[in-house]
Amino acid sequence: MFVARSIAADHKDLIHDVSYDFHGRRMATCSSDQSVKVWDKSENGEWHCTASWKTHSGSVWRVTWAHPEFGQVLASCSFDRTAAVWEEIVGESNDKQRGLSHWIKRTTLVDSRTSVTDVKFAPKHMGLMLTTCSADGVVRIYEAPDVMNLSQWSLQHEISCKLSCSCISWNPSSSRAHPPMFAVGSDDSNVTYGGKVQIYEYNENTRKYGKAETLMTVTDAVHDIAFAPNLGRSFHVLAIATKDVRIFKLVPMRKESTSTGPTKFEVQIVAQFDNHNSQVWRVSWNITSTLLASSGDDGCVRLWKANYMDNWKCTGILKGDGSPLTGSSGQPSAMSTVLGSSVQSSQNALNGMSAGRYFFPPLDPPRAGIVYGHLLPPSSLIEHCDTEPIQPQQQPLPHRLSSRALLPLPEAEGQ
Repeated sequence: MFVARSIAADHKDLIHDVSYDFHGRRMATCSSDQSVKVWDKSENGEWHCTASWKTHSGSVWRVTWAHPEFGQVLASCSFDRTAAVWEEIVGESNDKQRGLSHWIKRTTLVDSRTSVTDVKFAPKHMGLMLTTCSADGVVRIYEAPDVMNLSQWSLQHEISCKLSCSCISWNPSSSRAHPPMFAVGSDDSNVTYGGKVQIYEYNENTRKYGKAETLMTVTDAVHDIAFAPNLGRSFHVLAIATKDVRIFKLVPMRKESTSTGPTKFEVQIVAQFDNHNSQVWRVSWNITSTLLASSGDDGCVRLWKANYMDNWKCTGILKGDGSPLTGSSGQPSAMSTVLGSSVQSSQNALNGMSAGRYFFPPLDPPRAGIVYGHLLPPSSLIEHCDTEPIQPQQQPLPHRLSSRALLPLPEAEGQ
C-alpha cells in the first residue's frame, strides 16, 4: 500500500526538481528561489532538511547526485547559464564545526552562453564525468581527472544538437558490447526539425560522440527522458515525457567488422499513454526497469508495468496530496502497444471512502474451497483497471496426485 507523505519544503518559489541519492536515504530539491536543499531520512521515515543554501543567481532547474564512491557530491544547473559542483565536507577535529557537515562549491562551469537546462553524471564505470545541456543546443561533457580534486574539470566533448536542449539521459549499460551512449531531448518550437530526441554514441576510432539515431516520431516538446537500467539486455529501453508517455525499444542492428560509423538501431515504439491528459514532466524507472513512474500536469503520478507479453498497463495512480481520486480524473484512456492494439480502460467514480486509493489489475475471483480465500481484501477496496466482467471458471480443477475416484470410508458401527 502506498502512503503519501507531505514535506514542508519551505522553498520560496516553484520546486523544479527532486533527486534521490544512490541509496534513497538522501534527497535534494532545487527551486526558482535560487536555492538547493538537502534532506536526510531518519530511522522513523521522516525527512529532515540538513542543509539549505543559495546556489545560483537564477532559477535552479535540476540537481543530481554523483555515485557515492566519489563522495557526497551534487551538481546543479541554472538559468544563470552555469552549472556548479558541490561537495559535502565534514568538519575537521580542530574546526569549530567538529563533526558537522557543510556543503562547499568545488567549481562553476561557465561555458554555456544560455540557460543550462539539465545536468547528469555519467555512469560510474566511466569515471567521474558530468554532462550538461543548454538552450543553445550544445551538450558538454566534462571530466574530473583527479577524483580527489573536484575543483578541476576539463571540457572533453562539445556536441551541437542544432535544437534547444531540455533534458539528457545516459545509457547505464556497463557492457563492453555497448559503447557509451546518451539521449538528449528538445523542447524547441521549431517545427522544421522533426525528431525531438537524438541518440549519441561514442566512437572508439574517432574518440568523439556521433549521432546514432533520431526518433523522428517524437515531434512535440520533450520535458524528460530516461534510459531504463540495463540488466544484461542486448537492446535498450528509453522512456520519454512529452504530451504523453512513450516507451521505445532500441535494438542494435548487426554491425560489420569494417564499419567505423555509429551503431544503427531498429527503433520500436513499445507503448504510448495519454492517460495524464496533459503535459508529462518527469519519467523515472525503478532499479530493475520493471516499473516506470510518470508525473504530469494532472497532479498525479502514474505507475506503468509490462506483463509477460510485454504489454504495458497502468498499475497504480498516486495523487500528490494523498487524497482519493474522484470523478473522471482517475479514468485512464486508451493505451497503445507495439502490436497496435488498444486496450480501453475506464474507472468507475470512487466514493472516497479511504484516502490514497489506487488501481491495480483485476484479481481472479476466489474459487469455492480455496483455503486462503478469506485473506483477500473485500471487493469494495479493489478497483479494477478493466471493465470486462470476470467470468467464473467452468472447468473443474485438475487433481494433483491421481484422477481416480476416492473410495468412501466405511461407516462406523452403531450409526
